[in-house]
Amino acid sequence: MTDVLRRGRGSLAFGFFAQGVAFALLVTRIPAIQDRYGVSDALLPAFLAAVPVLAGVGSVGTERLVRRVRPSRVLRWSQPVVLLALLGVGLGEGMAELAVALGAFGLAVGALDASMNMLGVSLQRAYGRSIMLGFHATYSLGGILGASLAWAGAHWELALWVSYLPVVAVLLPAALVGSRWYVDAAGGPVGEEEGRRSGGGGVVGFGVLLPLCLVMTFAYIGDSTVSNWSAKYLQDVLGSSEQLATVPYNVYMVTTLVGRAVGDLGVRRFGAVAVVRGGALVAAVGFAVVAGAPGAWVGMGGFTLLGVGLCVLVPQTFAAAGRLFPGASDAAVARLNVFNYVGFLVGSPLVGALGDVWSYRGAMLVPMVLVLVTVVYARSFEAPGTDRYGGGHERARAADVGRGGHGL
Repeated sequence: MTDVLRRGRGSLAFGFFAQGVAFALLVTRIPAIQDRYGVSDALLPAFLAAVPVLAGVGSVGTERLVRRVRPSRVLRWSQPVVLLALLGVGLGEGMAELAVALGAFGLAVGALDASMNMLGVSLQRAYGRSIMLGFHATYSLGGILGASLAWAGAHWELALWVSYLPVVAVLLPAALVGSRWYVDAAGGPVGEEEGRRSGGGGVVGFGVLLPLCLVMTFAYIGDSTVSNWSAKYLQDVLGSSEQLATVPYNVYMVTTLVGRAVGDLGVRRFGAVAVVRGGALVAAVGFAVVAGAPGAWVGMGGFTLLGVGLCVLVPQTFAAAGRLFPGASDAAVARLNVFNYVGFLVGSPLVGALGDVWSYRGAMLVPMVLVLVTVVYARSFEAPGTDRYGGGHERARAADVGRGGHGL
């Protein structure tokens, strides 16, 4: 039983890693994609918005799909589609081919994100202690690797397909092999049906889920602010060099990785509520430092604090959904995952619009206020009753293991 869990945990961690690599390779090569296909500046936002919109559709569809099939099966086949769609972006010749490839990427990413986090939540329940941040740490590690590979491709002026093909050739078979050990632990369709019959949180009440949806949205507004505006802010507002302006996002990614790598220990020691509150407060301080920074180096310190603070919010929000709805965790995770894309869609245009009509310093105060709302909702990260793993009351060992991914 323990070996099954360990293999399931390792294979799922690799799935998170592969997704981080793929997503970073897409978003960091947007200028090259625009040049290859001749996408105008006016049309580019529509293409970029289509990906998260379709990802939201994919997440909603996954909620319905996992009523009939195991989440591990959805994950097993959505990950290759994401990788092949990425390769399609690099190989296409015309605008129609780009639209098809990005459409497939968006739909598959929604299914992939939802099913990955479903398995992560159910494995955490089986382990009886916080492990969710570790999965997202491997995603961050994949993002760093993907961004580094994208930099190398841009530096040596490689064609998109030349950058993408070796990555897909390595990750796709590895992901398929690793998927043999996925574990649907205490959270698959049968487990959830038992939860419905027993009344154990089998219905996802939107009123109960709403605080987590808001936290997810605000966390991604903060994240998209850093990813889309940190370089411009440092250069245009704080007067840094173009080279130095590229540093804050790299530092943000590294601090996110480190924070998530050690975050589970913090949850086990202090509880999810304390960690979420602490993360939100640190992130708010980070935005305040960025908004008031007199120069580039102080601003960079603020972006560093943002990585430390924001990194815990998303993984713990998924984990909280699993605790609040033990009999319907898959449905809760799928619905919550949609607000990932809502935050991504809202964040960048919001800061840009406020920067244009007001000031970019003032615009940084808006995500600061939003992330502070998380402090108000922090109690939602602790489920009522006895099922409080990750809240300072963890079980010593896993108690329930569902079906493994063998024979899917």
